[in-house]
This record gives sequence, C-alpha cells and structure tokens, in this order.
Amino acid sequence: MAERAAGSGVQSVERVFELLERIADAGGAVTLSELAASAELPLPTIHRLLRTLVGLGYARQLPNRRYALGPKLIRLGEGANQQLGALAMPQLKSLADKLGETSNMAVLDADMVVYIAQVPSRHSMRMFTEVGRRVHTHDTGVGKAILAQLPDEQVRGIVGRAGMPTPTGRSLGSTEALLADLGRIRERGYSVDEQEQELGVRCFAMAVPNAPTPAAVSVSGPISRVDEAFAERAVPLLRAAVEEISAELNR
Repeated sequence: MAERAAGSGVQSVERVFELLERIADAGGAVTLSELAASAELPLPTIHRLLRTLVGLGYARQLPNRRYALGPKLIRLGEGANQQLGALAMPQLKSLADKLGETSNMAVLDADMVVYIAQVPSRHSMRMFTEVGRRVHTHDTGVGKAILAQLPDEQVRGIVGRAGMPTPTGRSLGSTEALLADLGRIRERGYSVDEQEQELGVRCFAMAVPNAPTPAAVSVSGPISRVDEAFAERAVPLLRAAVEEISAELNR
C-alpha cells in the first residue's frame, strides 16, 4: 500500500519534491547535513530518497559529496517552460498590440532568469531577446520584479552566487543598491530596467502573482518611445496581464 500523507498526497512523493525544491533554493547544490537541517526529515530517509533520485538521474552527487539537481530535470523544466510560455502568449500578444513594444515572459531558473516567451514589437527599431536566453536578475526588469517577491536573505544568496556584473554605467553593482531598488519596486508594484542591461533600452516589468514558479512579464523598447507617458499606459495593462496569467495558472 502506498505511504499516505496526513492530507491527501503520497508522503514519499511530497518528500521527494520537498528535497528537490530545497536543493534548488540552496542554489542547486547542498550537503546531506544541510538538507537534514532544513527539511526536518530523518537522515536515513533523506539518504534513501537521494539515492533513488541519483539512480534515476534527477539528482547527482558531486565529487565534494554535495548533492545537486540532476540532468533529467532539464527536460522536464524545458517542457514546463514551453507550456507556461504558451499559456501566456495571448496576454503577451495583447500587450504588444496595445503598446506597440516587445513583450516578454521570464521565469527564475536557479540563480538566473530565463526568457520563455516573446512577442516582438512591430517597429523596425525594437528590443529583441532570444527565447531561452539566461540573464542575471539584478540588471533586468523581469529579474528585479521576481527578486522583489523574495525575502532579502534569498536575494543576497542569489546575487552572491551569480555575481553582479555591470554591463552599463547604470547597472546596479552592489547588493545594498539592489535591495534599496527592490524596496521601491515592492512599494509601487513594478520594476524598471533603466538602461541597466543595454544603453538606450528601458523596460517595465511586473511579477506574476501566485505563480507556481517565480515569473514576470515585461514590455521594453527604446527610451525615445518608452517614456513616462508610456509607463502610464503600460503599468495598468501589465497588471491586468499578470493577473490574467495568474488566474489561468491557478484555474
């Protein structure tokens, strides 16, 4: 008979996914003792589950004996991202049609963000990011929108592991500057990439509420078109878009 949880789930399955999520939250690699301290499961149980995951390819043991996420999760993650991007496409298309600029959706992937869907602007001069591209969180609108949903300590861990390169003179180069900006984002409800990733490009982004994985939607374009007047139109439309995507995800 299958082992049952106190609720309606299978306890061993719930424990497996808890371990995978804790490995991901730790930046992708963690020791057995760290898992035991955070998961509050008996050490033999954790070890048994990890052996099973390693054998199936969903986890791997590194030479330093830390446990990391396994390569088989990549295929599952890519498939899930494609489905999430497809679900969001009607809202991205609506944003691009109404605002005339490129719309994107991205999700948090370990310590970076990855773009999973895009609808390009109709203008010849436009912002273009390849779907599948991985970028830092601290210098992108989608990245900062996602970070603003996380506790400061988790933000410190993410940028500490990934680093904080400064591709332009406007990029945030310190954790304290980033945390101050995240405070402003939390107050107003959206983030701004103010030429931080690429000079001449401005981006407005908003996190998808109650998403199963941290996600955000953005609209971006040249600063000559994406100005304060653009923001007044874009922010309400962004809010409506992320709320509709959230509703679809949780329907």
